[in-house]
Amino acid sequence: LYHHTVRKREKTSKRAIMWLFPPLQKQVEYRTGDTVIAVPVKSGTTWMMNIFHQLRTGGDPDLKDIYAEVPWLEFKERPDQPNEELLERWKKIPDSVRRGFKSHSQPGEGPGDFAVYREDVKYVVLVRSPEEAIVSFKPFLEAHSKEIWKLWGMEEIRDQFLRPTFKEFYYEMALKGFPTMPPHLVPPGGLLTMFFFSFINGWWPLRNKPNVLFIHFSEMKKDHNGSVRKIADFLDFTPTDEQWTNVMEYTSFPWMKAHQEKFEIATLLPFKIIDDGGMVRNGKTGAASEDGMTPEIAADIASWAEKMVPDTAARKWLFEGGPLDEVTA
Repeated sequence: LYHHTVRKREKTSKRAIMWLFPPLQKQVEYRTGDTVIAVPVKSGTTWMMNIFHQLRTGGDPDLKDIYAEVPWLEFKERPDQPNEELLERWKKIPDSVRRGFKSHSQPGEGPGDFAVYREDVKYVVLVRSPEEAIVSFKPFLEAHSKEIWKLWGMEEIRDQFLRPTFKEFYYEMALKGFPTMPPHLVPPGGLLTMFFFSFINGWWPLRNKPNVLFIHFSEMKKDHNGSVRKIADFLDFTPTDEQWTNVMEYTSFPWMKAHQEKFEIATLLPFKIIDDGGMVRNGKTGAASEDGMTPEIAADIASWAEKMVPDTAARKWLFEGGPLDEVTA
C-alpha cells in the first residue's frame, strides 16, 4: 500500500504527511525584522502565534484564523498548489506589517534541518517537555478532519496513523516513524528525534544570540504575564496600558478555549482542518499521565534523549526549562 500510494503521488513528493513540506521555508524571501516562531509539535505553537499577533495588533478579538495572520512555513493547502503561490502571497504582505511565521524546523546541515537562520530575523524558540508533547500529539493527530486526509489522497491509510491507546501509539508509531516512512529513513528514536531531539540540537548553539529568544512552555504556564512581557520586549512591541489589558485577556487559555475556532485552521480551505477542540485542549503542564503517559514510557523517552541529545545542559533544559544561565550538567 505504501509503495502504491507513493507511486500515485510521485509528482507531489515522497512525504510522510503530504500536506507538510518543510523545504518550502528555504525559498522564502525573508525581510529584516521578520519573526519566526520555532516550536516542536504540540509544544505551544498556536499559543505563541497568538501572542505574536495580539502584541503586533495591540489586541485583536476579531481575528478569524490565526493561520491566516501568522503563516505556517511548512504547510501546503492542496496537492496542486505551487510553491510560488504561497511565496508570492507572503511576499505581498505589506512592508508596514511585521511578518511572523510558524515553523517546526531547526537550522543545520542534516537531512531534516530546514529552518533558515539570519542575523536580521528574530526567532522565538519555544519548547515543552517531550513527555507532555508526544502524549498530546496522539489526540491532535486524531483531530485532523477526515477531509484533509481525503484531499491529499491519504484517506485509505488514515487509520494506520491512529492507535486506540497511547501505549500502542508510542511503541508502534512514535518509535517506528510514520507508516508512510521507509524504515531506513526513520532515525533512532523515531518521532521523538524527528520532533524534539533534532530541534533542540539545532537551536541550542544559537541560544545566546541577541536575535534568538529561548522560552519554555512550563515558564509560560507559570507566569503568563511575565512571559508575554518578555516576548514583547524581545520583539520591540510596546502596547499601551489599555492594549496590555486586551493582549493579556486574548492570549489567556480561557479566552483561547472559548474561541477555539480561531485556532483550528478554519479559513485556508473550504473545510476546517482541525476538528472542534483539537488545537486548544487542556493547556496543562505536569499532567501527561492523564493522556496515557506511564513511568515506563517516560523512562524510555529519557533514555532516547540521553542517546540523541549529547549536550547534557540542552537535554536538561528541554525537559525542565528554567533560566538558561542556571542550566548545569
